[in-house]
Amino acid sequence: MVENSDGDIRLLREAFREAGCSARVNVARNGQQALAFLRREGPFEASPRPAFILLDLNLPGASGSELLAEIKNERALRQIPVIVLSTSTRAEDIAKAYTLGANCYISKPADLESLVEVARTIEAFWLGTAALAPEVSSRPQLLASRKTA
Repeated sequence: MVENSDGDIRLLREAFREAGCSARVNVARNGQQALAFLRREGPFEASPRPAFILLDLNLPGASGSELLAEIKNERALRQIPVIVLSTSTRAEDIAKAYTLGANCYISKPADLESLVEVARTIEAFWLGTAALAPEVSSRPQLLASRKTA
């Protein structure tokens, strides 16, 4: 998950936990940290590859849109699905996210119950139904990955 708000991080972790999700959630608080994680640079060199990335558009420094564009422009990263999870419902933001290569755009609900349902839906589709691309090169895991036994 790429999210800078402590409150949203706590809520999203709680929502995934309450939804009984099997995904392990890693957090990057800005675009630079997210790219270092994805590229396995510095302290993230042993990072696992993500099954998908939950991306907030409102980030400090480089915006979520800039990060999305960078991810989708890098051969080693572009096949990782990016799910934009934003409070914005503006048509321009949604259109821009899809133009930049977002695989999904979800408006962030305000209450925990609705967020739990979003978490269930994300896991059911992205970790249960969708066929995800295999790792193209040595890529990491940013947001969520399948737990291994």
